[in-house]
Order: sequence, then structure tokens, then C-alpha cells
Amino acid sequence: MRGWKGRGGWQQGEVPSAEDAAGWFAGRLPDGWFTGAPELTVDREEILVVGELPPLTDEFADDAARAAAESGRISRFREDTRDQRIEIARQAEHRYQRKVAWGAKIGDTQELFTTLSVPVMTRLRQPERQVLDTLVSSGVARSRSEALAWAVRLVGEHADAWLTELRDAMSTVDDLRAKGPDLG
Repeated sequence: MRGWKGRGGWQQGEVPSAEDAAGWFAGRLPDGWFTGAPELTVDREEILVVGELPPLTDEFADDAARAAAESGRISRFREDTRDQRIEIARQAEHRYQRKVAWGAKIGDTQELFTTLSVPVMTRLRQPERQVLDTLVSSGVARSRSEALAWAVRLVGEHADAWLTELRDAMSTVDDLRAKGPDLG
């Protein structure tokens, strides 16, 4: 699916649509794992499946104790479901040609496991490199790569509404393309 494309270098090949992934996972996941349908996030490389675990019913002395209990419950879920998650991921990776990552949340605690860290090549001019170097020099990040990831997360947090609107517009364009004439 990916390969060398002449002078332009490596290009992303077409991967199968994952439009039915939510339904596939809903049918494939064991009953009782999550309190509802898991949240799926899909991109070209990865499908992230995050499910809500049943709430804790115990009383806790403070928020720190509750957070520790929530983290412990997520850890237990991770260990108890490991073999089944691996098998489900193997099947989904074959079907969708993407890696599958997992996560769980309970209360205010969310943990992701087996997520990908994908290299992204870019060229930056000096002003942009100086921003990254300032983040490294100040100790906010350990490297330019980490500084870039930090900056992307920050933009994502503050531009969430705009990015959502942009994704919706892209989806509309995809729908219109699909309705257009077949030229091939």
C-alpha cells in the first residue's frame, strides 16, 4: 500500500475505507467490556479504540485516591483483556490495513496504550526552528521533535472548534466527489 513514487519520494498509498469501523468493532468487541459503544478515532495509520469502563462505586478519601483507583481499574482491564485485544487488533489490522491502538477511561481518568508514534517529515524555516529551539532551551521539550508535538497538541486544544468545522467540510467534499461522475 505504500511505496516509492519516482522523484516525489514515498507517498501514502490508498488504504481501505474505515467508515464501517465503528459498526465492526461494536459487533466484534465482547459484551461487558465497556458501558457503551467505544469512541473510535481513525486516521491513515491508526484506529484508536477508547472505551468507558463501569464507574467505581467505592468511597475515597480524596480526588488523588479516586484517580489512583481509576488508574488501577484501567490497568486491570488492560491486563485482563490483553490476549483478546491482540486478536481483535490483528483482525482489524487485516481488514482496515491500519494499526489498532487501545485506551480506556473511567471517571476523570483516561489512559491510552499501544498507540503509534508516527514520524512526520517537514521542512521548517529559521523562525519556526527558533520557536522549537526556544521550547527545548526552556525545558518545555527535550528535542525539536517533542517541541513540535507539544506545539501541535497546543494548537489542537485551542483550535478544536475550527478543526472540527474543517473536518466536516472535508467530509462534505468527499461526499460530493463520491456522487460525481466516474472518470476512470
